Amino acid sequence: MSNIAGTRSTLNWVVHLSVLGLVLLWLFPTVGLFVSSFRTADQISTSGWWKALFPSEQNLTLRAANPAEVEQLEEGGRWFISGNLFDEGVDASVSVWGVSSRDIAAFVPGDTADLGEGEEMTVGANGDYVWSGAAKLEGRGQRVFATATTPPEFTFGNYRTVLFSKSTTDSMAKAFFNTLTVTIPATIIPIVIAAFAAYALAWMNFPGRAILIAIIVGLLVVPLQLALIPLLRLHLGIGIGKGYLGVWLAHTGFGLPLAIYLLRNYMVGLPRDIIENAKVDGATDFQIFTKIILPLSFPALASFAIFQFLWTWNDLLVAKVFLIDATGETTVMTNQIVELLGTRGGNWEILATAAFVSIAVPLAVFFAMQKYLVRGLLAGSVK
Repeated sequence: MSNIAGTRSTLNWVVHLSVLGLVLLWLFPTVGLFVSSFRTADQISTSGWWKALFPSEQNLTLRAANPAEVEQLEEGGRWFISGNLFDEGVDASVSVWGVSSRDIAAFVPGDTADLGEGEEMTVGANGDYVWSGAAKLEGRGQRVFATATTPPEFTFGNYRTVLFSKSTTDSMAKAFFNTLTVTIPATIIPIVIAAFAAYALAWMNFPGRAILIAIIVGLLVVPLQLALIPLLRLHLGIGIGKGYLGVWLAHTGFGLPLAIYLLRNYMVGLPRDIIENAKVDGATDFQIFTKIILPLSFPALASFAIFQFLWTWNDLLVAKVFLIDATGETTVMTNQIVELLGTRGGNWEILATAAFVSIAVPLAVFFAMQKYLVRGLLAGSVK
């Protein structure tokens, strides 16, 4: 039955389900990060991102109005302050409350708590409160610990904090442009070098060409970690040190084997008649390369550009070794997120926002050029 036209084999279904599973495994964390970047700290700490559209129960620390900032009413020898514990426009419902963090469920809405020294407080289910005292109320507003069901809340405040706040502007915004400064040249330089090398290995006959191709294939499996320290010593020895030039050259060296291999396989598959006819017409190798090979090789060039851009943008190890300085002037986004994790480990909403800002550019690049990625990866695989 599996061979009948119009039916799907078991293997076909397995492939489709596997692809669907891989897509979901990639999609869920990205969507979760995106949703969390718009949530408040309280919501993130009390419920998962998949519950962002539903009301959630949270333990809140609220405070009554400051007695010095509101009008106090006197009635029957007592002074009263009334108001609502929640911000204006917040439709929340209190289930239990208390005046001590050690017993936040001491009272239910409508109960009256004895605060001592002749003061009392009553809290309603909607957050309305009445705070009274035998003498005129003074000091700070009374703290109230409540368990309340709050509606979904989304905010752009996390993005304002990450991108525009004075405490993080000098870090995240600068790190964003530092990452662009590293990524763009580190993507363009290896493409330019690899294109020339790939053309030579594909269409020019010279002694040792096969050996060079074998060496390039071998370099694909060499772990870059083995070359980090020797390469850093070389940079320091020739005076490059830690800076943009050093990290550009490092990324170029680590990306060239894949670039040459990918482009060479693509160029070998181009029609030989086009190259031979151009040579008969008197075209030089440079003219053939610039006017024929490069335009026809755009899918492979774009494919490697996507790989190199994503790898360089998300890189932390190479930046740590070749770029980080004492002043932090050249800090990239991956390292800045690590710094935020150390200094703001409890601010998950800030970390989620910073992480999504970091992956937004690679996502845009990938979706804009994914068709070239597929065409470039399949280059040379079939004839």
